[in-house]
Amino acid sequence: MDQVNIMVSERPVVIFSKSSCILSYTIKSLFNDLGVNPTVYELDEIAMSREIEQALSGLGCSMVPAVFIGGKLVGGTNEIMSLQLKRDLKPMLIRAGALWV
Repeated sequence: MDQVNIMVSERPVVIFSKSSCILSYTIKSLFNDLGVNPTVYELDEIAMSREIEQALSGLGCSMVPAVFIGGKLVGGTNEIMSLQLKRDLKPMLIRAGALWV
């Protein structure tokens, strides 16, 4: 879990994803469309993916994408899309320093 905490504390937006996951693709596209350049870790392409998946599960996120904003776990696709629909995502990204208006 310490490794995940280090990884997410270094950037305003971090997405743990799998390159073949359509939901991960959708969330990455949403952030890119908003003008955010998230740090993306493709769990099916990195060496320590098993440990990261276990740590994410321990944080309560058992599926990808797992999105962290400002070092905090926001959630997956449902949570991000809900924030976007309620117009709460952009202010959160601004506060995290991931988006400039």
